[in-house]
Amino acid sequence: MTKPNAPVFAPYLERPGHTMATHASRWFMIGSALALAACSSTPLPEWPATTSTTTSAQPSHSAPTRTTTPAPLTASVTPVASNTHLQALPYSAAIAALFPDPNERYSTPGLSEGRRSYTTNSELAELLRNLSQQTPEESPRLGLLSNGNAQSGTPIHTLIATQAKAITPLALDESNRPNVMIVAGQQGTDAAATEAVLVLSKELGAGGLLAPLLDKINIILVPRANPDGFDKGIAATSDGTDLRFDHLQLKTPEARFLAKLVRDYRPSVLLDASEFDAIEPTLQRFAAVRANDMGLQYAVTPNGHEFVTKAAREWLHQPASSALSQAGMRVDWVFEAAGNSAQNGFAMGTLEPTTLTNAASLKNVVSMEASSRGSDLKRTHLQRRVHSQVQAMLAVLQSAAQRAADLRQVNTYVTRDVASHACRSTLAVQAQPSQGQREITLVDAASAQLVQKNVPWTSSLTISNPRTRSNACGYWLSANAVQATERLGMMGVNVQRVAELSSIQTETYQVAPGTSASETAVHLARHSLEAAPGSYYVSMNQPLAFLAAAALEPDTPYSFYSTGVLGDLKEVARVTALPNIVFEEE
Repeated sequence: MTKPNAPVFAPYLERPGHTMATHASRWFMIGSALALAACSSTPLPEWPATTSTTTSAQPSHSAPTRTTTPAPLTASVTPVASNTHLQALPYSAAIAALFPDPNERYSTPGLSEGRRSYTTNSELAELLRNLSQQTPEESPRLGLLSNGNAQSGTPIHTLIATQAKAITPLALDESNRPNVMIVAGQQGTDAAATEAVLVLSKELGAGGLLAPLLDKINIILVPRANPDGFDKGIAATSDGTDLRFDHLQLKTPEARFLAKLVRDYRPSVLLDASEFDAIEPTLQRFAAVRANDMGLQYAVTPNGHEFVTKAAREWLHQPASSALSQAGMRVDWVFEAAGNSAQNGFAMGTLEPTTLTNAASLKNVVSMEASSRGSDLKRTHLQRRVHSQVQAMLAVLQSAAQRAADLRQVNTYVTRDVASHACRSTLAVQAQPSQGQREITLVDAASAQLVQKNVPWTSSLTISNPRTRSNACGYWLSANAVQATERLGMMGVNVQRVAELSSIQTETYQVAPGTSASETAVHLARHSLEAAPGSYYVSMNQPLAFLAAAALEPDTPYSFYSTGVLGDLKEVARVTALPNIVFEEE
C-alpha cells in the first residue's frame, strides 16, 4: 500500500510526533492495529498561503525579513523611567549608543523606577496570583498553576489564559483552540525574557490588549522555569545542570515539570525565550561585541517532520524576524562562540533532541527559540532587551491566532503520518550540522562601528552525514527499565506493559569489548526474544515515535543508555516484525 501524494515543502526534513490522546484500556492484540496504521496516512491539502505578500531575497543563512508585521500592541503600557543610569556601562558610551531605549516603556516589579534587581520569585508569584484572582469566573479566564517545583522546592508558576470554562487540559482541548506556550528563564540569567512574559501576562485579562487573541488561541506562560538559578544569580540549576539541554534525559525536576506540562497541555506552538551573552567570549576572540538584538531559530532535529519545520519557519520565524526588524532591532540566528578560539568561529543551536524546542518538535509542536542580547549586561539596555522579547512574543502569538485552523490541520496530518512509518522507511540515528563560512555583524570594540567579519560557521539549518538504520516496529524494554519507562511517560510516549509471555523478532545491540555505544556505531544482531510478563513495549505506531527512538537508540551521546537512564544494553532491543502481544490493562 502506498500513502497519498503530499507535497514536499521544506529542504530540512524533520519528523516529530505528539502525545497519545488516549491509551489502551483493555487486553489488546497489537499486530492488526499496527498493520492498519502502517499503510494509512492523512493527505494534507495544498500548503496554506503565507500572510505576508513578499519575502526579501536573502544571502545564505541570513535572517529573512517579511513585509508585514503584527499590529503594535505595546503603545499603551505604563511608562517608567530608564534604569540604565543605575550602573556603569560594560563598554564605551559609543557602543551603548548603538542600542538606544525604545519609545515603548514597560512596567513590571523588576522594571520599576530606581530598581537594582529584577522581579523576584516572590514578586512574580504575587503578580500572577493577583492576575488570576481578578478573573476566577470571568471570560477571559486567567488561571495559575503552581504544581511544579525547582530543586529547592521553589514553585515554578504557570499562567493560563483562555476563553474555556476551566484551565484544565481537557477544557482547553474542548475549546478547539490551539494552545500556545511561552517558556522563559531556563537560565537564571534570562532576565529580560522573564520580564517580557510578565508584561504580556498583564495584558491578557478583560480589556487587556492581548485579550482578543484568546478568541483564537489559548495562551500558556511559564515566566521563570529556573527560579533557583535566578535566586543564585547563575545560569544553571541548583545542581549545576544546564536546563536548556535536559529535555530528553529529564535529569532535573525543572525539566520533568516542563515535559509533563507539554505532555498534558499539548501545545501546537512553543516559544523558548532566553538571553545570550553580549560581550565574552566575543570580545576576547574578535575584539568586538555582539551586535544583534535578537537571535531566532526554529527547531531542526533529525527525524523531525518537514511540515512542522515549514510551519515554524514561515509562521513563527519569519513574522518574528519581520516585527523585530521593523521595530529597529538587529536580528540574526541563535548562535554562540564555538570551541576555544576564534578559529572555531560561531555555531548555531544544537541539532540534538535535548533542547526544549527540538524535543517539542519531535512531539509535533511548532517550535522556536528567541534569544535576546544581554544576559551578561545586568540592567544595561534592559528596556530594549524586554522590548525585543515582547515584539518576538507578540509576533508569535498573533501569527498563531491567524493560523489557528492551519495549525490544527498540520497537527492532524503529522500525528498520523509519523505513526504510519512504523516498520518501514529510514531512521536517522544521529546527524551533524553543516560547516562553512559566513559573514556576521559585530560591533568593533575600539571604533564602536558595526563591522562584518567572515568567520567559520556551524549551521543547524541543514543536516549532514546522517547515520541511519531501518525504522523499527517498536522497542522492547526489560522489566528492569523502570526509570526509562517513567521518563518516556513524562514526555507523553505511550509505553505498554507485557501481560503474557510472547515471542518477538528483535535486533539486539552489540558493541566491541572495551568500547561504549556512544563511541562507535553498534552492531545489530537478530534474535527471537521471549518478552516476559512485566517487560515493556514501545510501539513506533504512535505520534511520538521518533522521540522514543531518540531516547532508545543507544549509540548517541544523548540516548538513555549513554546518559545512564538505561543501565545495560541488554535492557533494550529493536522489534523488527509486527508482534502479537497481550498487554496489561491500564
